[in-house]
Formats: sequence, C-alpha cells, structure tokens
Amino acid sequence: MQNFKRDFKIAPSILAADFARLGAEADAVIAAGGDFIHFDVMDNHYVPNLTVGPMVCRALRKYGITAPIDVHLMVEPVDDLIIQFAEAGATYISFHPEASRHIDRSIELIKEKGCKPGLVLNPASSLELVKNSLYKLDMLLLMSVNPGFGGQKFIPHTLDKLREARALIDAGGFSTRLEVDGGVGLGNIREIAEAGADTFVAGSAIFGAPDYAEAIKTMHTELAAAKF
Repeated sequence: MQNFKRDFKIAPSILAADFARLGAEADAVIAAGGDFIHFDVMDNHYVPNLTVGPMVCRALRKYGITAPIDVHLMVEPVDDLIIQFAEAGATYISFHPEASRHIDRSIELIKEKGCKPGLVLNPASSLELVKNSLYKLDMLLLMSVNPGFGGQKFIPHTLDKLREARALIDAGGFSTRLEVDGGVGLGNIREIAEAGADTFVAGSAIFGAPDYAEAIKTMHTELAAAKF
C-alpha cells in the first residue's frame, strides 16, 4: 500500500455536544478544525430515541454557523423532513432507503431543494440497496453502530463493507463521499480510512475531549499516516 491524497473531512456530531450552549459548541468545533456539523435526527419511531429537528438547524444558521450542515435523517417517512431541513439551511441530507417508499423520488426532492443527497445503510443493510442510486449521491453513509444512541462501539465488519463501497464508488468514477458514523475515534480512524472512508462522524471522541482542537489535530495526524 502507498500513501495517496484523499480529501478527508471530520464531521463532529452535535449529539455529543452540550445542548445548553449549542451555538458556542458548534463554533468551537469548527474553529478547532471540524469541517461539517453533523445532525443525528431521530424520531422515536424509525429508531428508539428522539433528538433534534429543523428548528435547531435554522437556529444554528441564524446564530452564524456557515460550515456545511450534514443531516442524517433517522426518521420515517422522510420527505416532509427533507423539505423542512432544506429550508432550515442543511447542506447534505441523507436518509435510510428502508424509510422511503420511493428512494429515487426522495433523492430528487433533496436535489430540487438545493441540497446534496445521501443514503445511509445500517450495519445489517446490504450495499445492494444503494447500487442503482449511487451515481446520484453526494454522500453514502455507512453506520458502524446500530442507529439510535451515541457512545456505542464500532462494529468491526463495517471495514469490509467500507472496502466494498469504496470499490463501487471508484469503479463508477463517482465523486460520492464515503462517510462512516459510530464508534469513530483516535484509535481506529486510520484503519477506517484505509478501508475507504473519507468522511468521519465523531461525537464523544471530539466533544468528550478536553481540547477539541487537539482531538481533531490528532485525527488528521492519523489520517495523514493512512495507506491505501
């Protein structure tokens, strides 16, 4: 293996932030070197938890956050919230194919609203679900934990799935970002990158660190050493 340049992005997840001072927290992680603000949107229906809605996205934009906002919809159905998050200032909007009756229609809705579409696969969901849509996607997000809660451990077989997804993206010549979410930290981010990921959602690994900038810098040091 050799070292090649890849456009790595770090997406701090606000699920692990201090919600009492969310605007300041978002400012802090972007100033510390974060690239995207990641939203874990849960509806207590598709997943067993309830988190944030489009009003929070709109509030962060009004507060002054200009970084890309990466919205992961763990909701069912998806189309109404696609519209609401797009209007609230989202950049990327990703959803689970199992949560939409018409995957292609939902992707097109995201594009029509001026956002970048993505699909999300749960740990047990096959890449077959996204193969016919991959050419339309700006983001493919692989869950490396079962969605619903932060702080879970990385599921090891995600590495094989990342390799397969990277091969599909590269073979098609697509510009789709390959994102991973769940249990990403300093101890495994290099291995995850070597498996094919280029975008890394990290919650407690950043917001739980005493120094956000040092945590993100160490992540980039690990990424710079990745070989693929």
